[in-house]
Amino acid sequence: MRLENKVAIVTGGASGLGEATAKLFAAEGAKVIIADVLDKEGHEIEADISETGGTGLFARLDVTDESQWEDVVATTVSRFGKLDLLVNNAGISGSDPDRTNTDAWDRLMEINAKGVFLGVKHAVPEMKKLGSGAIVNISSISGVVGQEYVHKGYSASKGAVRLLTKSAAVQYASDGIRINSVHPGVMDPMRTSKITATSGVRDQMLATVPLGREGTRLEVANAVLFLASDEASYITGAELMVDGGFTAN
Repeated sequence: MRLENKVAIVTGGASGLGEATAKLFAAEGAKVIIADVLDKEGHEIEADISETGGTGLFARLDVTDESQWEDVVATTVSRFGKLDLLVNNAGISGSDPDRTNTDAWDRLMEINAKGVFLGVKHAVPEMKKLGSGAIVNISSISGVVGQEYVHKGYSASKGAVRLLTKSAAVQYASDGIRINSVHPGVMDPMRTSKITATSGVRDQMLATVPLGREGTRLEVANAVLFLASDEASYITGAELMVDGGFTAN
């Protein structure tokens, strides 16, 4: 197993890509903390992982709340003795039809960017104790190129994740901690998607993807797994596109 004896926190782990990642990590031997604000769904994922022979634990986490980060990390270490891996996946869509909405800007930056910053801040001290660790931050193709159908705050927040990743990778490399980002392309709509969930807009988006289709959650989760595993032991500060060739255009 690629993550045997590893302990991982996956934020936004109760649905979508987070759910796929949490289940994949558990299948690969990790003890997984499913961190999310969705209590019912989180407990269901915990049960699903247990039923397949894995180890999962739901922990409520609003990634914008620093005290909750402290509690989740403390719970992780108390329950499993350490923290090896963090996947900063929690985030919201930027497909609000009003692409100049100031409240949307604030919310996007708070969850998508500050949430990742807080995750790194509170995971790193535990990883330093081990002299090793891996963090994978979920960004987006929107953090690399401009897009017509997303709020500017979404692009800004995902661009922040991209460069926060590189900065942290440089700062913590000497501690044995690797930090990379994954950039999904056109995927099935998020729970919070609006305009990009409409068929007309999705058709236009898919027309720009060289592989001609949307990606799957498992395809992205597999990329996250690779970067979290020891197979990526000499990779840090990298950005991995999982976009069907979109950013190669």
